[in-house]
Amino acid sequence: MNFRALQYFVKLAELRHFSRAAEACFVSQPTLSTQIRKLEEELGVSLVERAPRKVMLTPIGKDIAHRARHILRDIEHLKTAARRSKDPATGTIRLGIFPTLAPYLLPHVIPVIREQYPQLGMRLVEEKTEEILKMLDQGRLDAGVLALPVEDSGMELEVLFEEPFVTAMPAGHPLSDKKSIALTDLEGEELLLLEDGHCLRQHALAVCELAGAHERLDFHATSMETLRQMVAANAGMTLMPVLSIKPPIPTTANIALRPFTAPAPSRTIALVWRGSSPLGPFLRQLAESLKVQPLSLLEF
Repeated sequence: MNFRALQYFVKLAELRHFSRAAEACFVSQPTLSTQIRKLEEELGVSLVERAPRKVMLTPIGKDIAHRARHILRDIEHLKTAARRSKDPATGTIRLGIFPTLAPYLLPHVIPVIREQYPQLGMRLVEEKTEEILKMLDQGRLDAGVLALPVEDSGMELEVLFEEPFVTAMPAGHPLSDKKSIALTDLEGEELLLLEDGHCLRQHALAVCELAGAHERLDFHATSMETLRQMVAANAGMTLMPVLSIKPPIPTTANIALRPFTAPAPSRTIALVWRGSSPLGPFLRQLAESLKVQPLSLLEF
């Protein structure tokens, strides 16, 4: 069975468009179409319903696509094992990290990793947690830096650090007179939150439930920086992870930042990888580089 044909078919199943699938695979559309037809002939079944401007998978096509993803993932495992058999620190690590952590953590840890592993290449992917877990499962990433909990029994993890939240409010907000904020101070307050799909939203909602606060329903931010600017524009208050207010992130005018009184709400950051990955021992070693540097930055 042609390995390339499986790759082409999986990409077609993902994009449901011959031209876009061919472009993503860096081949011509006729080449991709020919390989998929040969795959159908070899299997003796129709995998795709071909209609003008529309591509649909047949029922068996959906099943074959699912199985093909796992075959391709296992092949990637074989390649990785061979590549790393001599020295796992001389290849390339494909690392996923979610958007409300990536720009704040990476400037602190990448220089440390480069110093400790000068021959290690890093391919960084910034995606939401759900997409990172999907890419891990499919073998398209080696590991992910995620906030716990992670609901996937096939994953191994190493906790990196506990990151506290702080409150961010307009400088003239009544609570800005306080040196620190108790959860009870947020009772009845309206908080600006991120849109669905961001794990930070779930953490913030949990804090709202504990504090008796509620979210502002007419606005959901797409990024942490949007939240920051909305607070500066007097649109309301929010929660921010402490790394997002540390240098090299510049301060923003008209925002008052206040820590929580102990015990402060926080999120647990971990390095996560497939339990079957041959890189497991090296990833545990790499986790030490990811956890040591930020520890000095976690105090407000």
